[in-house]
Amino acid sequence: MNDLALQKIAVSGPTLASMIERINSSPGDTDGLLFGDVASITPTTLSDDPSQTHSDSLLVATISGFLCFNSPLSFYDSAGRVDPTRITTHLNQKTLIGWFSSRRKTPLRPSMREFSVTYSLYSIPNLSLPIQNPNFSFNFRPSIFLLFTTPLQDQLIHTNQYRAYQFLSPKQCFNPVSIDIVNIGPAFRGHYGSFSPNSALPFLSCELRNSTAMNEDRADSYLSGMKQAAKDQAELDMCAEGMEIGKLSQLMGPQAANYTAGLEQLYEKMLAKIESLSRLVEASSAKVLEQENQNRKLRLKVARPTGAE
Repeated sequence: MNDLALQKIAVSGPTLASMIERINSSPGDTDGLLFGDVASITPTTLSDDPSQTHSDSLLVATISGFLCFNSPLSFYDSAGRVDPTRITTHLNQKTLIGWFSSRRKTPLRPSMREFSVTYSLYSIPNLSLPIQNPNFSFNFRPSIFLLFTTPLQDQLIHTNQYRAYQFLSPKQCFNPVSIDIVNIGPAFRGHYGSFSPNSALPFLSCELRNSTAMNEDRADSYLSGMKQAAKDQAELDMCAEGMEIGKLSQLMGPQAANYTAGLEQLYEKMLAKIESLSRLVEASSAKVLEQENQNRKLRLKVARPTGAE
């Protein structure tokens, strides 16, 4: 009963960022211990249909802390045998759930020694911890392995890769586990779940509609708003040259292919306008430069003393 499979591993964003920063600041490859707890959680799935209920529980391991050493082979030997005395000195009333290893420019897969270390850590009996659940009582042995690597080829942006595994004793293998990065406190996790809407949303029309004002003030404000909207619509239609903004809604749906050519022609006309405007700006800039040169010559002529020809 000690080999209950984990559905996911949860870690807070600051904790994961601190682990990556500590790994990057190390002079080379390193490893360390993972602390936390394991709980059986019933997910809260919010729905607007009260008849839908979900009672399947999830076994989640939460990483709440870590201990990073300066170099590998910190609590085990070259054959992967763990020394329990090196681990117990660092527990300090913390619950051990696994360990992690950091390697640079290596493939993102566990090595034989990392498998041996995880198996040896799993085999220590006095490191098991109870699973937090009021309905049953099971123990969980430290079987989580978190691997950090960097890409094999050098990249312009520094990249860290990570993957989580759980060691399963009956199969003698690593089982990949998804990592859930949590950015809120543990007390509020139960209030946030998936939401599946079942009610259809009302249709929202984007066209302008007339409405009856409740009083004269509202009528005046409504009329002014309509005038401004009509003015804006006219300006947009002028820019579009015959393709009203309302026609853009036809670009969505099964008939979108019939209006694609018209939109491409509009785009070509806009590019032609931009090119003509660019030429006008270039010509006006040349005239302004010519006028500035003429003004400078006049200023020099005025400032020149009389008889200094």
